[in-house]
Amino acid sequence: MALAATDRAGSGQSRIGRRGRPSGSVRKSSWPLRLAIVLIALAFAAPIIFLGLEAAGLGASLFDIFSGDGWRQPLVNSLGLATAVSLASMTLGAGLAILISRTDVPGGLKWRLPLALPLVIPSFVGATALIAATGPGSLLPFVPRLQGFSGSLVVLTLFTYPYVLLPVLAMISATPTSAEEAARMLGRGGFQTSVRILLPQLIPSVLAGGLLVFLYTLSDFGAVALLRFDTLTRVIYSGRLLDPALSLTLGLLLAILALVVSMLMRAAQPGAHPPVSRANVRYRYRLGRLRSVALVAASLPVVAGLIIPVLIFIGWMFRGTNTIGVGYSGWGDDLGFLVGPLLGSTVASVSAAIAAVVIIVPVAFASVRRSERLNRLAADVVNSVFALPGLVVGLALAAWAVGAPGPLGGLYQTFPLLILGYVLHFGAQALGSGQAALQAVPARFDEAAATLGVRQRQRFWRVDLPLVTPGLLAAAGLVLLSTLKELPLTLMLAPTGFKTLATAIWGAASDGFYAEVGVASLTLIALSGVLTWALVLRAPMRRS
Repeated sequence: MALAATDRAGSGQSRIGRRGRPSGSVRKSSWPLRLAIVLIALAFAAPIIFLGLEAAGLGASLFDIFSGDGWRQPLVNSLGLATAVSLASMTLGAGLAILISRTDVPGGLKWRLPLALPLVIPSFVGATALIAATGPGSLLPFVPRLQGFSGSLVVLTLFTYPYVLLPVLAMISATPTSAEEAARMLGRGGFQTSVRILLPQLIPSVLAGGLLVFLYTLSDFGAVALLRFDTLTRVIYSGRLLDPALSLTLGLLLAILALVVSMLMRAAQPGAHPPVSRANVRYRYRLGRLRSVALVAASLPVVAGLIIPVLIFIGWMFRGTNTIGVGYSGWGDDLGFLVGPLLGSTVASVSAAIAAVVIIVPVAFASVRRSERLNRLAADVVNSVFALPGLVVGLALAAWAVGAPGPLGGLYQTFPLLILGYVLHFGAQALGSGQAALQAVPARFDEAAATLGVRQRQRFWRVDLPLVTPGLLAAAGLVLLSTLKELPLTLMLAPTGFKTLATAIWGAASDGFYAEVGVASLTLIALSGVLTWALVLRAPMRRS
């Protein structure tokens, strides 16, 4: 979900579909296209439908599950943690955005990149490092060891606040400063101007980012498991074998919560941005004596969320080269253990990226070029599955495969089922980029080809596809990046013996092999950092 803040802002099919293409471009879909749309929509809806049918089939057992106490406290914990992390991330993200863009803090907007970089570290990877960095005998012995609710709050806030920071920075850069300048001319101070003029304009972006953080926290599994905090995801994962009925029921409950939050997030997303004001870059409030305090405030999230984890992993890596003991095997310069997970991550992520783009192209094309209710519904179904936690998608597919009749039962813990899980979970990312790419192609090209008698299929291959190929490559990159970092879905569906960097880190951390954790984590962070820069951060920084 590390890219969802950007993806969701541009993936809403309804917004793309309403942007007023010429009436001549609105034509009926051919029946093969309609059939493909229906089949794709059914495939994406399958996890939630399966969970619903399984829960309904429990009958009286369903009442027994909800009348018990095993789910209530984890539900309260999940909702409480998600609310607390959302509020903390909204406060931190919005505050930092205003600080670096509207004040004279040293460095100014140069802080944007380092403040966004914690986004590249998966929460369970960051949790592994910060647990080791705190408590007696650690890098920060004066800080109590992170665990439980407070530890989960700190860790998840540090790695999710960029989901608020980035959209708020985008909104600030697009908001004219005329109202603020007028308020200053009337004698209002900088603080009063920010509270009364600027903050109300940022509320939609803050809420959208906060709801995304809520959704991320609600679905997080790795970090809360490492920090020993009981949430719904822990109960679902731990009970998937011992009490599958409980896991399926709670999976459905978690899915419903996620879908409700997703609908709220879509409603809270800001509409069209006002025109960009170049004065925004130059108009800054003076901090005076508080400049040094502001500099520390801007530095702390970078230190805690990026520098400390990287230092911990580097320390583990170098200690592992010459140490034999608990957690260190003295592997020296032999990095052979990394080959399998790196190859697994590469094959899985590339396969998922290609499959997602191929499968999603018909929906993207139909939702943009064919204004029909079926096409809009299919796009909404694809987007809704992105709101489901990866653990829920994996649970549904695993339970289906175990009980499937005939040859379908053999799909459990196979590579094709794993790729299907990735495609269902991250297909919305490919859809959003594909829709945006098609929307950027002028409709008159398609209309001109149609008037020359070129058939729909030929128009797509000759006109649309060459023009949208860069957008489809970006879509594949987003799916690839998300697949690299996905943990719970991979744990649920991966074939026996198949490892990715994410599962290798998880397994090594569980077994206490810290040198392997360090090397694998640094590799994953480097790969994620390059892709995040190329796909998420580079374009906004160039525009501003």
